[in-house]
Amino acid sequence: MDTIADFLTRIRNATIAKHAVLEVFTSKVKQRIAYVLLDNGYILDYKIMKDKKIIKIALKYYQKKTSVIQKIIRISKPGLRKYCKYKNIPRVLNGLGIAIISTSSGIMTDKEARKRKIGGEIICYVY
Repeated sequence: MDTIADFLTRIRNATIAKHAVLEVFTSKVKQRIAYVLLDNGYILDYKIMKDKKIIKIALKYYQKKTSVIQKIIRISKPGLRKYCKYKNIPRVLNGLGIAIISTSSGIMTDKEARKRKIGGEIICYVY
């Protein structure tokens, strides 16, 4: 089972249902993805519960209850991994969205990977 795809699907479904808070089982990869989403302004906050098994994510909405996350798309899947060099990292909506990339230096956005000149596995697009 692809736990990252499940995590992204839960975020997508929670934004469609207009939930304020989302709870999912945690892992280091999910924590890092949540940090990248928080750092880029797509979520309000995230908190790891004391027992370290659940991560709570506070979703962000505009005034009229439209979600800040319009789309979140899984790119690299267990059956077909998508890797790219730093020169070939795609731009999401000409720079308006972000691509979350797993590199040898950790999980980061496409802009940060280009700046550090590091390629890696494209996890997802967010816009």
